[in-house]
Amino acid sequence: MVTMLLSSLAQSSLCYHFLASTKPYSSKTSAKQSRALALHRFSPRRRSISRRAPRSVCFFSADEKSKAELQEKKTGLDWQILKQWDVPWEWQTVSLTSLGCGLSFVLTGLVEAAAIPYLGLRIQELSLDEKAELLFFDQGITTLAVLGILYGVANTFQPLPEDVFRYDWREPFSLQKGWLLWAGIGLVGAISAVALTGAATSFFSAESPQRETDALVRLLPLIGSSSISTACLVGITGVFAPLLEETVFRGFFMVSLTKWVPTPVAVIISAAVFALAHLTPGEFPQLFVLGTTLGFSYAQTRNLLTPITIHGFWNSGVILLLTFLQLQGYDIKELLQATT
Repeated sequence: MVTMLLSSLAQSSLCYHFLASTKPYSSKTSAKQSRALALHRFSPRRRSISRRAPRSVCFFSADEKSKAELQEKKTGLDWQILKQWDVPWEWQTVSLTSLGCGLSFVLTGLVEAAAIPYLGLRIQELSLDEKAELLFFDQGITTLAVLGILYGVANTFQPLPEDVFRYDWREPFSLQKGWLLWAGIGLVGAISAVALTGAATSFFSAESPQRETDALVRLLPLIGSSSISTACLVGITGVFAPLLEETVFRGFFMVSLTKWVPTPVAVIISAAVFALAHLTPGEFPQLFVLGTTLGFSYAQTRNLLTPITIHGFWNSGVILLLTFLQLQGYDIKELLQATT
């Protein structure tokens, strides 16, 4: 731009010098010579040259863009999995929103527990199918409450960047960002990594961890009891839980961390918090590995459908496998203790 302005000023001074040095027309100048001089000054060739000058703006813009792309490649930021998000909020919002999500999760359960007696329901007298339906209803309300707080906060920062809280069904098999393709790759990787982690944990640990606090153990009476109970459990573990946990831990928390730390570090931190939030110390290594796989799959596609799909197939696959084994006459509680 500076070059163009200097060039324009030079042309203007040159034109002024030309006009100043030109002798005024004398009365002796013929009309033919006057017309020839005028045509020379305003000829189409001169006008076409003057119109070419602004093209230098496009040239410099393209050059700057190519320099930026070259610099990006040199720094390794062209790797999709290493790119950071453009986070519009600060650490105060991250802290308060995380606290709000945790409190809403706890308070929703307390309110529901206090409201059950007023509804005339007695948990001890409910059938297994009714208990499964009640759990399904409880998980649905909890999911809506937590996501409501999360989206209420996020809406104050509209318009959000296009890769924040993104659920995109398009191009599921794209090699670079296909959510279904990378969900399949992530699921296979998660199964292999968790199996190896479990084997290593069992090899180096002398005692098997206790699973009395594991949510799966508490659900054992409902597994395989009926088709209604199975459908409710699949809805809880395969739909509500992945939608809630992936939106909170990956869509909000992990993305927010990339404002201050590199993306791989954010993946590891969010995976550790994800594992700790399950309140099952004996399961921490496996949950941490699973959370890491979910985080890197999300970083690759920038689409929350990817970790949600992996998480959903993981949870519902466990429920369906245990249901099958239960129907075949196996003691699934004993099997779970033996695999820890």
